[in-house]
Amino acid sequence: MSFQEKLAQFAELAVKVGVNIQNGQTLLINTTTDTIEFTRLVVKAAYAAGAGRVTVNFADGEIDRAFFDNAPDDEFARYPRWISEQRDELIERKGALLWIDAADPDLLSGVPVTKLSAHQKAAGKALENYRNAVMNDKIAWAIIAVPSKQWAAKVFPNVVADKQVEALWDAIFKTVRIGEGNAVENWQGHLKNLDTRAGLLNTKRYAKLHYTAPGTDLTIELPNKHIWQTGASLTPEHTSFVANMPTEEVFTMPSKYGVNGFVSNSKPLVFQGNIIDDFKLTFEKGKIVKAEAGVGNDLLQELIKADEGSKYLGEVALVPHESPISASNILYYNTLFDENASNHLAIGEAYPTCYEGGSDLSKEQLEEHGINTSITHEDFMIGSADMDIDGILADGRVEPIFRKGSWAF
Repeated sequence: MSFQEKLAQFAELAVKVGVNIQNGQTLLINTTTDTIEFTRLVVKAAYAAGAGRVTVNFADGEIDRAFFDNAPDDEFARYPRWISEQRDELIERKGALLWIDAADPDLLSGVPVTKLSAHQKAAGKALENYRNAVMNDKIAWAIIAVPSKQWAAKVFPNVVADKQVEALWDAIFKTVRIGEGNAVENWQGHLKNLDTRAGLLNTKRYAKLHYTAPGTDLTIELPNKHIWQTGASLTPEHTSFVANMPTEEVFTMPSKYGVNGFVSNSKPLVFQGNIIDDFKLTFEKGKIVKAEAGVGNDLLQELIKADEGSKYLGEVALVPHESPISASNILYYNTLFDENASNHLAIGEAYPTCYEGGSDLSKEQLEEHGINTSITHEDFMIGSADMDIDGILADGRVEPIFRKGSWAF
């Protein structure tokens, strides 16, 4: 299969499986100038699949950096109204949203933490309606990624410069199951396997999970009505979509006040164009009571202070260490990929869809049920080949879920 054929399959995959565009549906694409050639293919594929109107917002890394380096301080506490209004209109029209990521992991390195924090809080407040729609699957949305020169150089520093982008393309194609047979059919089979795993966990009805690994001894209570899900979701119109491509996880929510112990990261977290690494979080009754990082400590402190919900967990995700992404031994410095190579947790908001009837609950009702709400939702990786996870049933019986980083059943 030629490179151009793989690109065409990827564009089709994003449209037909990722957002699963429907006849006459509006599609909004957010991306960067690094992706323009591939984005054109996606736009054409979307129209070929029946899209009504496709709109593309292009950002540019140098321009984004110039804003953080040169804009007056009061601008970081503001957020453009047109962005939130554009997404509100998309939600109202029951459109679909596709992110095509090519970000430089070090784009905002060196920017004062106060600027990054103010910008995050302003965006979180302005985009509350959009975040609610995404967290509750009210619209079809998906995130994919394609190489940029800066990102490829970060992932493959030992590859000659003019081959780095090619190397990252090859790696991405493998993660999204392109190269052997029909990619759409490959994904249908993959999602079916994940559904089977989630079904087994839903049958078990574990009350708690206990994680042990070097630097980790953590117990997480699960709500009585928790639901294990996969990357495949449904809109209220029963349109299927896959939010993350690639995806290797099954996930649910923790009980907000039922997390105790400590956990250490196993892969770097790229947050706000900066890297946070070598960190450890300690929990008491769900709350982060101590956070320390060898790299990016100031940014980690700001992350968990974004609002009250940022001090609690919102997601529990299981990914075997032998997943295809993990087996590649590639560190992507991109959460979309690295979280699918490792068990992970998320600081901040929980997906209401992981609780029976959760999508029908107000913010206040979610809190009453011990479901975390926040302006943040940041995944961080904790899994390794040394991690064991036990499932604890309501009657106290203990069953192995993971042993040495792999499924135990």
